[in-house]
Amino acid sequence: MRVSREKLVCGRMSSYELNDLGDGCFELSGEMSFKTANDILKSSARNFGQYDSLELDMSKVGKTDSAGLALLIEWHAQTRRRAAKIRYVAVPESLRAIAATCGVGDLI
Repeated sequence: MRVSREKLVCGRMSSYELNDLGDGCFELSGEMSFKTANDILKSSARNFGQYDSLELDMSKVGKTDSAGLALLIEWHAQTRRRAAKIRYVAVPESLRAIAATCGVGDLI
């Protein structure tokens, strides 16, 4: 299942794709920022809840900011509440740096 979103924001396209690769594995590509975070969260809510174990590949994520980190923290909290697990793969270095600065680097 491929979920794609595109929006015209400040005269340019802001987009992401959340691809369901099967068996709890997902691939996120595009922008993971304040412009897309809410839409990504809604898409993930429809798709993540059916799995006890999730893997999210972010090797194709481009731009990211602190809203991207907020998504990772929210996904971690959601999976923990339902006794599930989530593993992040290929987290962008910029996102790792933000997490380390905020003292939550161990979550990713």
